[in-house]
This record gives sequence, structure tokens and C-alpha cells, in this order.
Amino acid sequence: MSAKYCIVQRMATIQNKLEEPISEELALVRAAKNGDDASFEELVRRYDRNVFRIAQHITQNREDAEDVVQEAFLKAYSNLAKFQEQSKFYTWLVRIAVNEALMKLRRKKPERTVSLDEDIKTEDDSLPREIADWSPNPEQQYTQAELSEILSKTIQGLPPGFRTVFVLRDVEGLSTEETAAALELSVPAVKSRLLRARLQLRERLGRYFQRRENGDKDVSGDGNR
Repeated sequence: MSAKYCIVQRMATIQNKLEEPISEELALVRAAKNGDDASFEELVRRYDRNVFRIAQHITQNREDAEDVVQEAFLKAYSNLAKFQEQSKFYTWLVRIAVNEALMKLRRKKPERTVSLDEDIKTEDDSLPREIADWSPNPEQQYTQAELSEILSKTIQGLPPGFRTVFVLRDVEGLSTEETAAALELSVPAVKSRLLRARLQLRERLGRYFQRRENGDKDVSGDGNR
């Protein structure tokens, strides 16, 4: 194979990449960068509910979550020119929102620094040793609304670092790579925290359902009574 042929092939590959259609999201971002406020408003409409859910899971407070949404979009708008388009706009926006939500927590709990960078300890500083068996099947005993409320309360009992990874990955449906980018963590760190969050969540839910089965009606979703 001649060097000339290799060069031609490489140039063709580059040309194809240049001609690839951009996503609708990226088109809106570029229009907003050029001063089209209507395009940014469309991005707000697309993602404000998602950002609110994430913020509420982290802050556990509706008013704080609403503040986070406003601050995140304002910061995104103000720094739009700095967005380098190396990730999805939504991933970049989530990173801003998570940082804003964590700052809310820090201001409310100054005695305890809340960070995603530190090692997070579980209740026993280890993975749950034993996963409680869900018997009988909770779906046979509770309505979908009841299960949703139980799960929501139990998620709130997770440490912030676990909770944030779990919400982004399993609730909002971001990929592992997108979650890592949004939280500025490594992919292995995201996988580790997600596994520990799932195991801890299952353990807490198992305790909850066991206590309900044993007749204890006054139980909390965090499984720590």
C-alpha cells in the first residue's frame, strides 16, 4: 500500500468527520453562543426538570433545588463561550448544577465538608456484609406510588457522594463516562461508588421491608432505626 494511498484515505476520513451532522443540542448551543437567546431558552426547557431532580436529590430541599437550577443555568449562560464542546452540553450543565448543590450543602453544614473527591465511608466502612432478602416481593404488597416514595426516602439516606452518583447513573440514565465527566471523577471511581451505593441501598431497603413485615409501622427509609 503506497504512502500516497494512505494519505488520501486519511484525508477522506477527516473530511467525513467534518461533514458529520451535528446534534440538535449542539446546534442550539452554537446558536446561543452567537446571541440567539431563544436557543438557550430551548435548552432550559429541555433540561430544567432533570437538573431540578438532581439538585433536589443532593440538597433534599425543594427551595434549595430551585435556587440551584437558576444558578446553574445563569452560570451556564454566562460561561457559554467557555464551553469547548468536548462533551455534551447536558453533561457540562450537570457538572455546574452538582457543584452548586454541593455548595448549598457546605453552607448549611459548615462543620462537615461535603465533597465528591474524598473517600466516602459506609456505616461500617465496608460493603454490606449481608444483603437482606426481600421476601415476600415488595411489588406484591405495595402500590407503585408507595414503592416510589419508599425508594425516594431511602435514596435520601445515602451519603452525598454515593447519592449523587446513583442519581446520575441509575435515575437520570447518564452513562458511566458521562457521570464521570459530570462529577470530574475517574470511571473506576464512578463504578466503585455506584456499586457501593446499590448495595447500601438494597441493604437499607431490605431492613425497611423486614421491619414492615414484622409489624413495625413506624420505620424510616434510611434503615437506621
